[in-house]
Amino acid sequence: MYSRIIGTGSYLPARVVTNAELESKVRTNDQWIVARTGIRERRIAGDHETTSDLAVAAAKAAIAKSGIAPEEIDLLIVATSTPDVIFPSTACIVQDKLGLHGFPAFDLQAVCAGFVYALATADQFLRAGGAKCALVIGAEVFSRILDWQDRSTCVLFGDGAGAVILKRSPEPGIIQTRLKADGRYRNILTTPGYISNGQIVGHPFLKMEGSAVFKFAVKALADLATETLELAGLTQSHLQWLVPHQANIRIIESTAKHLGLDMERVVVTVDKHGNTSAASIPLALDSAAEQGKFSSGDLILLEGIGGGFTWGAVLLRW
Repeated sequence: MYSRIIGTGSYLPARVVTNAELESKVRTNDQWIVARTGIRERRIAGDHETTSDLAVAAAKAAIAKSGIAPEEIDLLIVATSTPDVIFPSTACIVQDKLGLHGFPAFDLQAVCAGFVYALATADQFLRAGGAKCALVIGAEVFSRILDWQDRSTCVLFGDGAGAVILKRSPEPGIIQTRLKADGRYRNILTTPGYISNGQIVGHPFLKMEGSAVFKFAVKALADLATETLELAGLTQSHLQWLVPHQANIRIIESTAKHLGLDMERVVVTVDKHGNTSAASIPLALDSAAEQGKFSSGDLILLEGIGGGFTWGAVLLRW
């Protein structure tokens, strides 16, 4: 048995923050942001919107488009680095808000690689017979861990959620998954603060060594793409689409060049969404699906990389 994506969904908060708006708050400009990152705008969650709220909206859209009854879901994984609370898990909160109960629901934290980690995990459950129908969500409110005076980070991120319904199938959907991590690089992209005795200890906002992250990501994603295809017994020429983590247009272009893919075959949403961490790949996937870009049987590579460092890929047939 395999697992196949049978429905996608997404949700973006209503508030749009453009580069022009950021120019009035921090010393930066639209030209610099676009040239270095490709980002033109991002969405920011409302004051009363939580990660689980975004996740539920994306989940409902995915359920509706898949045509399943919600009661068919027997596994729920939420990839997030910005949970509603320390515990219970955001997944359990989402499960309750969807009116479901009684099956495994848990969060998975691998930062920007979170969705591919979660999708690979759900795929293993379904292949092994531990579940028949999984709801996999990537959801983030990164705006709440940003220092809005730090121009090196606050211009990069946005909020949102994306979801997929994954169901057991005798026909290949997900063909190959590959996950990696290297904790030696944990300090170049981190939010190191934590709560102790009711107080914040350490730095509570995201910190990033941009050039070091860029160099690592370009090589890691290129190598992983080749490795994933080889493990599946396929070559770059078989690939129709790349759906990458939407962090930086230059990283995306570098990965596409390595794979010999024209940018018309790469799903790009970073200009509209910014970096939504674990939500970026499912948001991009749903955007492309809604536009009818994918055809039945297309070979698609999903790739993500995030703090940890964690990185991973999922190769699938549409």
